Amino acid sequence: MKLVTMLVLILGLAGSAWAQLPAGEVYHPGELKPRDSVLRLRTGDKAPDFALTDLNGKVVRLSDYLGKKNVVLSFVPAAFTPVCSDQWPGYNLARPLFEERGAVLLGISTDNRPSQYVWVQEMGGLWFPVLSDFWPHGAVASAYGVLRNDGMAERALFVIDRQGVVRFINVHDINTRPELGGLMQALDQLR
Repeated sequence: MKLVTMLVLILGLAGSAWAQLPAGEVYHPGELKPRDSVLRLRTGDKAPDFALTDLNGKVVRLSDYLGKKNVVLSFVPAAFTPVCSDQWPGYNLARPLFEERGAVLLGISTDNRPSQYVWVQEMGGLWFPVLSDFWPHGAVASAYGVLRNDGMAERALFVIDRQGVVRFINVHDINTRPELGGLMQALDQLR
């Protein structure tokens, strides 16, 4: 538990680097209140399979991990925004925590692949696949019930076990980064 606490503190410090960037480096959209998305899943439901393309053009399916890994889906609203640009790089520091728990992380946004590519490069790279839910626009976010009427996804985490069953859902305040400890506790319950 000490490692999780230490990483939470480090992740908070890592995010402050984005706040220090010159104006124009990160898009500041203003306050983005939760909208009209309607969650379509509950814990215990079978997670909808999907096929999305990563930054290298590889098609990634949820079913690729069935029987092999627990999966964490991290939906974020938009590339180049402050909280998103803080949340995902923070997961680089937490990679050992995911691996210890037999979990893979899949990052999903409704941005197109070229935008995602440049954004990931600006963040210094990520260890996990970043998937584009751009076309048909937001189809996966919609299937999970986290597509907003402005075309972005809510900030949401889903933990899916090796059998493809949803075990944890956190549709989070879009203006803040989800706490890592709760996510790790959800993964610990799958051991």
